[in-house]
Amino acid sequence: MIVRNNILLLVILLAAAPVGAQTLVDVKIEVADIMIGEQTVIHLSVTTDRDRQVLVPLPPPGKLLTEGVEVLQITPPDTVDIKNNRVAINRDLLITSFDSALYLLPPFIAIDGRDTVRSGQVALKVTPPDVNLDKPEEYYDIKTVWKPPFVFADYYPLIFGILFALLLAAAAYYYCTHRRRRPARSEGGKRISLLPPHEQAIKELNEIRERKLWQQSRFKDYYTEITDTLRRYMTARYGFEAMEMTSAEILDLVEETEKGNKDVLHVLKQILQLSDFVKFAKLHPLPDENDLSMRNANTFVDSTKKIAAAAPAANAAEGPASSDKLSSDEDSSASSDKSSQHHTNTEINETL
Repeated sequence: MIVRNNILLLVILLAAAPVGAQTLVDVKIEVADIMIGEQTVIHLSVTTDRDRQVLVPLPPPGKLLTEGVEVLQITPPDTVDIKNNRVAINRDLLITSFDSALYLLPPFIAIDGRDTVRSGQVALKVTPPDVNLDKPEEYYDIKTVWKPPFVFADYYPLIFGILFALLLAAAAYYYCTHRRRRPARSEGGKRISLLPPHEQAIKELNEIRERKLWQQSRFKDYYTEITDTLRRYMTARYGFEAMEMTSAEILDLVEETEKGNKDVLHVLKQILQLSDFVKFAKLHPLPDENDLSMRNANTFVDSTKKIAAAAPAANAAEGPASSDKLSSDEDSSASSDKSSQHHTNTEINETL
């Protein structure tokens, strides 16, 4: 009697104790009959308790599920809540095969820590294409690679690159041509003419004459511009920095350079000496002296300019005429120098 009661109590306790539900693994295949190279999907579902850790080992993409069947892709786990504190974990496997055969896929395994649960097996039939082996002329070679459709936007980088290169080339061409045509600039910011030195000097002297500075009693400006023009000309003609030299230093260098040509030194001396008197002693030269200074400046430039080697005969023919002209200018310059010297001495004495 006592034994019977103990057995009954044990049965009641076992019945009252909570019992965990079993883990289930379910497998379905979407299309079980495919042709070589086609793809199909295996739906894998694992049902278990919510708090239970379940491990389902799967081959990674690119590996074989079984011999002849390749796994292409596996979706992430999708957990769905169901009744009685249970969840369903769903995953999809994309598979394919390139060998015609009837495959019995291996079962999937779920490890829940207590036990190992296996799924059922599904079959996959892979069939070759329907071809008539008795008519080989019906076989065709593999088609060539299709050319993609023309999309204008695909060529934007090439088009813009070519346009940018052309723009750079045009800018470089314009810069080079414009740079060559545009006069250069000196350190002081003034433009330097590309004309020969003697032509530029004659041009500047003519501009000074046309401005009629001494007629406006602007004697200092008149002689400053004449001597600056001659100094720039001598810098380009002889190569020494005439702009930074005194009149005496310039005369010494010209005398050394133009040996045997005293007429050139004489006309230059007249201009520089009279210019110094005007600038430093505030001398007001006579109109004849002003005109003579301009003529002597032109004579100096014309007599010392570089002559092209192609015209030696012409220079020889013009020699006597130039000499006569220079001699006449020398005579007039000498007389004017005497007048200028007398006038200068008078002005200085009055100043003192």
